[in-house]
Amino acid sequence: MEGDGNGWMTGPNGQKMWGRFGAAGLFLQAGERVLLQHRAMWTAQGGTWALPGGARDSHESPAEAALREAVEECAIDPALVRVNGEAVTAGPFDSGWSYTTVFAATTTGEPIDTVANEESDELRWVEISALRELPLHPGFEASLDTVVRHTERHD
Repeated sequence: MEGDGNGWMTGPNGQKMWGRFGAAGLFLQAGERVLLQHRAMWTAQGGTWALPGGARDSHESPAEAALREAVEECAIDPALVRVNGEAVTAGPFDSGWSYTTVFAATTTGEPIDTVANEESDELRWVEISALRELPLHPGFEASLDTVVRHTERHD
């Protein structure tokens, strides 16, 4: 079962959506900053900024998937992360596909060390107030108002 989530699903208007069982991303905060990934050009929506994340496997919760993906893509230490909520920020669509944003914070309140894998051109801790200054992944950009409202309610 491990690793069975990779694959494309059909979303609205025939749009391709990554993740056979949906997808999840980690909105990891350190104070007023959030960890973003500058997606490598060869990835889907390459060249844009988004949350570390990816396909859910059949046996994973959204939080498990988001944390696993952040470890893979950013080499974060999961012991330094506290998950504190989640919200479906895209879908569910007719195919059953959905994207869940998992909200978390560093246990220190400060940025933690990261190391980018091949899926990233860069990792950066970005002020939440400056997110819209970057060329964002369209799905992340579409969910940004919802995501920011969620973080404001849980400060």
